[in-house]
Amino acid sequence: MTRTLDEWLSYQERVNVRSIELGLERVRAVWERMGAPAPARRVITVGGTNGKGSTVAMLEAMLGAAGQRVGCYTSPHLLRYNERIRIDGRDADDDALVASFERIEAARGEIPLTYFEFGTLAALDLFARAGLDVAVLEVGLGGRLDAVNIIDADIAVITTIDLDHMDWLGPDRDSIGVEKAGIARAGRLAVIGESQPPPGLLQALEGIGAVVERAGMDFSTERGTTGWQWRHRDGTVLSLPDPTLAAPVQYANAAASIAAFHGLQQVDAALATKDLAAAAALGVRSARVAARLQVLGGDPALVVDVGHNPQAARALAEWLDARPGVRVHAVYGALSDKDVAGVMQALGVRIAHWHLAGLDKDTPRGLSADALAGQLAAVLPEAPYDAHVDVGSALRAARASAGPGECVLAFGSFFVAAAVLAESAGGDSA
Repeated sequence: MTRTLDEWLSYQERVNVRSIELGLERVRAVWERMGAPAPARRVITVGGTNGKGSTVAMLEAMLGAAGQRVGCYTSPHLLRYNERIRIDGRDADDDALVASFERIEAARGEIPLTYFEFGTLAALDLFARAGLDVAVLEVGLGGRLDAVNIIDADIAVITTIDLDHMDWLGPDRDSIGVEKAGIARAGRLAVIGESQPPPGLLQALEGIGAVVERAGMDFSTERGTTGWQWRHRDGTVLSLPDPTLAAPVQYANAAASIAAFHGLQQVDAALATKDLAAAAALGVRSARVAARLQVLGGDPALVVDVGHNPQAARALAEWLDARPGVRVHAVYGALSDKDVAGVMQALGVRIAHWHLAGLDKDTPRGLSADALAGQLAAVLPEAPYDAHVDVGSALRAARASAGPGECVLAFGSFFVAAAVLAESAGGDSA
């Protein structure tokens, strides 16, 4: 009897006792048994610590504006598993996913795959069957040993490097950069989205033989009172509208996306004649991603963000600093492998009141509200807070205590964002 999508997902969680198992041998072997078809005529892989989802969304919008058939693979999802795989802007339906999982299961034999590896193979399988022009693949964890890296991308984008997943990727930015550099290929473009990347990343890319284009050196941005400019060392200058996605860091994500599109034009005759300026303008203006400083209706305003590490918290702090005088109530939950103290320190006194949400009932990796409270007391001993058993309780308490003109900021984990979006009706990105 055919399994439903939910049954398949439950089954996948049991096939491999490890939820994370880095390495390419198993997933590559299954892909080869499936014939290893190319997922698209061209492939862009997007890795990095933060900014991957926004960069994928902007690339999707730009390439679509240029008349390309585009498939996007991202993770994790917020409300429905189907969100992970999009073709021409539409989420994969249940039937397509189930059929793909059946093909993967028939091919894998006794090879154990993780939940993420099943999803990666399903994305590659569905993309290969869709006749795509371009596939944009978001790396799940790291790069060198991530399942996505079985595909040789035409262009690699590395958005940022910061301290996250250190148990898997290493103790510092240099070692993490080496892992993320692994998505690049010799003789092919690697776009670096931050202007001060760690030396380890640059050295690893040089060792691979990638053609590096770096923010602040090979391409740059200049913001004006209205709009901004993107400049490339080859003399290309684009005048662009401000990104619809909020947060100042989105200019860097947009710049890296444009650099990747520009680079693809240099190697693909079908894209060479497309209007880069028009595609870039539409991309930065139309790209939207759920739970990236997404403002949901109401007064006090409710803002939800998936920021879960210190670098993301610093971006949140920069966004809040642009709104001085707004009293902010935080709904915050986190997983045990995250730098909670670093996140709290980055936001500091910008948060008027913390509503700490336990995630220990959502996932074995989730921290309880008491554990969060202990860290808050150590980092910000004067910070007022309340502890709540779950996100829903924290959200209701925050909204009840916040007054008109104030802000409720829910962040810290995809689990937080998913719970808030599930409980809130509709909403648009800021």
